[in-house]
Amino acid sequence: MKTVAILVAAGSGTRAGGSVPKQFAPLAGKPMLKHSFDALTSHPQVDAVVVVVGAGQEDALRAALGDVPFAIGGASRRESVANGLALAGDADRVLIHDAARPFLPHAVIDRLLAALEHDAGAIPGLPVADTLLSASGESVPRDGLMRVQTPQAFRGADIAAAHAAWPADREATDDAQMLRAIGKAVAVVEGSAMLEKVTHPADFAAAEARFGASMRVRTATGYDVHRFAEGEELWLGGVLVPHSKGLSGHSDADVALHAITDALLGTIGAGDIGMHFPPSDPQWRGQRSAKFLEHAASLVAAEGGVIDFIDLTIICEAPKVGPHREAIRASIAGILGLKLSEVSVKATTTERLGFTGRGEGMAAQAVATVRVPVGA
Repeated sequence: MKTVAILVAAGSGTRAGGSVPKQFAPLAGKPMLKHSFDALTSHPQVDAVVVVVGAGQEDALRAALGDVPFAIGGASRRESVANGLALAGDADRVLIHDAARPFLPHAVIDRLLAALEHDAGAIPGLPVADTLLSASGESVPRDGLMRVQTPQAFRGADIAAAHAAWPADREATDDAQMLRAIGKAVAVVEGSAMLEKVTHPADFAAAEARFGASMRVRTATGYDVHRFAEGEELWLGGVLVPHSKGLSGHSDADVALHAITDALLGTIGAGDIGMHFPPSDPQWRGQRSAKFLEHAASLVAAEGGVIDFIDLTIICEAPKVGPHREAIRASIAGILGLKLSEVSVKATTTERLGFTGRGEGMAAQAVATVRVPVGA
C-alpha cells in the first residue's frame, strides 16, 4: 500500500500578520510547516510527502525544507489539493494535511490509516466543549457535534474521483465533504488538542505554549576514540583537516561526528553507533560519518524530538583545532539543520598525558540537549 501525504501550505497567511506567510514563520525553533513535514516524513507508513505552496513561494520552501517534491497551489484550497493529488499519482492512500496545524502526533496518523481498512475516508475530530450560540443569541445543542481537524485520510482512487466530480464553481468546506458527495463513508477518529489551527498572531503564542507543555528536556553524552595512522585522511566534524596523519577506522573515523551521533542516540535510548552501523558490516567501510549523524537525527525526529544544542570537545595535542573551529561548527549545524549558535566546538589537550598526550590518537566528547514529547 503506497501512502502519500499532501501538505497544503499555499495560503498567503495574512491574518497571522508578520513579514512572511505564516506557514514559513518561525514556531518552536523552526518554520511552522517543517513541524508537519517532519512528522509526516518520519511516520513509518508514509512513503512520500508532497508540498503545495503558493506561486512565488518556491524559494521560501527550499529555505525551509530543502529540495522536496512540490506543486503550485490554485486560487482556492480545493484547487491546491487537486494539484497535490496530481503530483501524488496513483497512491493507494492519501493524507491531506494543513500546514497551519503544525504539531501532528503519529498516533493520529495511526488511527486514520487504520480506519481506511473499513471506510473510504477518515477524519480526526474532537467533541465540542464550549457553549454554542446562534446568531440570534439562542443556545445551540452541542450533543453529537465535532470539531474537525486535519490530516484527513482517503483511499487514493476515491478522493481523486470525489475531486473530479465536484462542481468547479462551488467550494467545499473540506475534502471529506467532497467524498461524502459521491456516496462514500467517512469515519471519525479521535483527534488531538495538539492539532489546534494557527491562524491569528495570538495563536503563535498559544502554539508555543502547547508545544512547550508537551515536551521534556533530555541530555545525553557521547564519547569516541580513534588512533592515528599513516596514509589516512583526518576528518573532524565533517571537515577535512590537513595533517601528517589521519584517523583509522572502519568508516572515515570522524571522531567528532561519532561522539555527537552517540549523544543523540542516547537522548532517545536508541543504543550506540555500533548497533546501527556495525564495524563488521562491509557496507560502512569508508562511509562518511555525516550519514551516521543524519540517521541519529532522523530517529530523534521520528520520536517527535527537537535538537536544541550540541556541545563538542575535541581532545588532542595536534593538529590545532582553532583554525578549523568555525568550519566544523558550520558543518555540524548544516548536517543537523541547526543555527550556528546552537553548536559549540571546543578543544583541549591532556597536557601530554595518556594516548592523546603521546600523539597516538584523538578523542571527542559530545553533549546533546533535545526536547522530546512527554511519554516518548
